[in-house]
Amino acid sequence: MNPVTRLTLSLLALTLPTGALAQSVTVKINGYGGTDPAVVGDLINRFVKPALARDKINVVYEPIQGDYNKGLTTLLAAGNAGDVFYLPGETLDGFVATGKVLPLNGLVSSTPFIGSLNRTFTRKGKLYAVAKDFNTLSVVYNKDLFDEAGVAYPNAQDTWSTFAKKLTDVKSKLGSDYSGLCLPPSFDRFGAFAYAAGWTQFDAKGRTNLADPRFVSAFNYYTGLARNKVGVQPSELSKDWGGGCFQTGKVAVAIEGGWIVNFLKDNAPNLKYGTALLPRADATGKRGNFLYTVGWAINAGTRNRAAAVKVLNALTSAQAQEYVLSQGLAIPSRSALSSSAYFKRSDAGALNSKVIFDGSTDGNVRGFTFGPQGSDWSKPINDALAAVLSGQKSAADALRKAQSDMNAFQNR
Repeated sequence: MNPVTRLTLSLLALTLPTGALAQSVTVKINGYGGTDPAVVGDLINRFVKPALARDKINVVYEPIQGDYNKGLTTLLAAGNAGDVFYLPGETLDGFVATGKVLPLNGLVSSTPFIGSLNRTFTRKGKLYAVAKDFNTLSVVYNKDLFDEAGVAYPNAQDTWSTFAKKLTDVKSKLGSDYSGLCLPPSFDRFGAFAYAAGWTQFDAKGRTNLADPRFVSAFNYYTGLARNKVGVQPSELSKDWGGGCFQTGKVAVAIEGGWIVNFLKDNAPNLKYGTALLPRADATGKRGNFLYTVGWAINAGTRNRAAAVKVLNALTSAQAQEYVLSQGLAIPSRSALSSSAYFKRSDAGALNSKVIFDGSTDGNVRGFTFGPQGSDWSKPINDALAAVLSGQKSAADALRKAQSDMNAFQNR
């Protein structure tokens, strides 16, 4: 290099902004396919790229199509996973056990985020992800059916007893063509009632006790609603989930999350509905609920740790989460958003979102997870619910078999 060229480059370096000569870094993100690439791409363009432009961090989103957990497992094992990736709450334990998820303690601040969400992603004091958004369950009710029956709407003061009486009254006033509640035979709805009763999913040794009186009381309450068709399984109306059951206009209530809003908008636009918190268990005075959530996690093997942390912070910034909420895309995870103007709107969708948000901190709220052995954990419970709701077994017989099946599963 001749002296003139060397001098020119030196002067150029002195006049450029700090960091401008730093080498650019690309951070790869893995997440879901479907509609997520459009949503995350929008977030990246609006909030992440502008925030990180001075750091010369480029961000690319690479969705995993099909079975996300299986796909991420394969990529992690091969060393090809993204620097940042979705970490579903229900499969957290399995991924943490691989040692390929970076603990975030000391790297990010979890203080701005809802405490129950932080606990969902914490194991043995280590935080493994920051929730990007979440859902809980709520009572979604058909206003027209309650009005026609002359019965008060479900509300936040309801207990299991008053809630059941309202459903029974609607049923008795409207007749045999109608039912009070959609009752899916699945832990992902029933479990909220077990938590309300004070039951815990695993004991200190990681075992599940379905003979616990608190579990039994919730099981008897939930399946007892099937008597006289006060509760009806979705399959009895040729549907495969509670929202489809509710959409028919023949059932007064569904226990569902915020995902039902867009479904009803598309499939039952004239159905007038309201939303209430789940009823409290009579014995405990507490509600139960699930946190369905996906977090942003960092690959323990990333070579771009500092950049990945900055990307994670940008994806969960206050500005990004306010935008997600205002678009009705999801319920963000920052506590401060409880005062958002969106939650003060009076339309049914916004009112539903506020109840979903409030459900994250009211009562015995637990992350929706299957534990380290995976989704087959819930099968004995689902089988027991189906057997009793369809009248094939008594609750006592079904629970005895469920405990036996659970023991066999957990002894594998």
